[in-house]
Amino acid sequence: MNPLVELHVYGQSFWYDNIRRKYLYDETIQTLIDSDGLRGMTSNPSIFEQAIGKNEDYDEQIGTLVAANATTQQIYESLVIVDIKKACDMFVEVFSASRGVDGYVSLEVSPGLARDTDGTIAEARRLFKAVHRPNVMIKVPATPAGIPAIRTLIGEGLNINVTLMFSMAHYEAVAQAYIDGLTDLAAAGGDVTKVASVASFFVSRVDSAVDKALADLNDPAAAALQGKIAIANSKVTYARFKEIFHGAPFAALKAQGARPQRVLWASTSTKNPDYPDTMYIDALIGPETVNTMPPQTVDAFRDHGKLGCTLPKDLDQAREQLAQLANLGVDLSAITEQLQRDGVDSFAAAFDSLLEAIAIKAGTFERS
Repeated sequence: MNPLVELHVYGQSFWYDNIRRKYLYDETIQTLIDSDGLRGMTSNPSIFEQAIGKNEDYDEQIGTLVAANATTQQIYESLVIVDIKKACDMFVEVFSASRGVDGYVSLEVSPGLARDTDGTIAEARRLFKAVHRPNVMIKVPATPAGIPAIRTLIGEGLNINVTLMFSMAHYEAVAQAYIDGLTDLAAAGGDVTKVASVASFFVSRVDSAVDKALADLNDPAAAALQGKIAIANSKVTYARFKEIFHGAPFAALKAQGARPQRVLWASTSTKNPDYPDTMYIDALIGPETVNTMPPQTVDAFRDHGKLGCTLPKDLDQAREQLAQLANLGVDLSAITEQLQRDGVDSFAAAFDSLLEAIAIKAGTFERS
């Protein structure tokens, strides 16, 4: 039994939080699809920084683009679009067999646009058109500027992976943007059955921040909550997902064949070495969800992952843990707002580093 494959029995899809050109051609990804039940891929600026900036996989194409006098930004987009197209093609059978539920590959808009609604909309449209695959998802952050962009893009029939969510408030705004976008699409005569979206809810970073706040209290009651809040936060969000997408808010769209916006668990690698390395997979298994895992977490869960429909369980306990956190004076809302801001800044820094690495590599080639 392969726990990665068995996740699908519980209604959860396993996506890969990684991309590199070599892996698209050396059977790494194909083996994950064939042997481990991989059903999609996600990327972000940090992943591409590692792939492009620290490997030679892309040097030949960089040289060709330099000879054509491409700018650094043009080189970047050309490199990643080649990878995303190839990955989409590799998942087309999954996409077809699942009738558009899975088989998606995500490409993020520039993190520099996270506070620019119009800029996000324009870039998302351009990237979606450039990749030109039915199973591409464009990643848009759940920032205040991103929320109206999400509604607009869903309303135009684009597949959107909403990223950088850390709180219930983030989640509810995203779910409403999805519903509003589909409503707009239906009103314009569009086909709501063709649109897919996931709501990427970040997990481990919440524990990293909350655990620090709890440790500062130097209180046994606070210590007992360490390593508990990220999972509790995720469980109550999943309960809200069920209320929205299996209740009145989504009923009319569901009757027209629209798909629920699945919750995707992101940031599922364990940051604290004292915690089990699969804890954010083991505890968050449930129907209509996705878990996107980095390579080391994939290997760990394949080896010793614990299966079971764990996500809907212990909801009352999760709510009690969140109440205890508030009673201790730890402001989860403030922490998660800061995490979102930090996430935007981190991706922006990675994107800048990536462009700098491309510029350095480009400088080793001769322009025409």
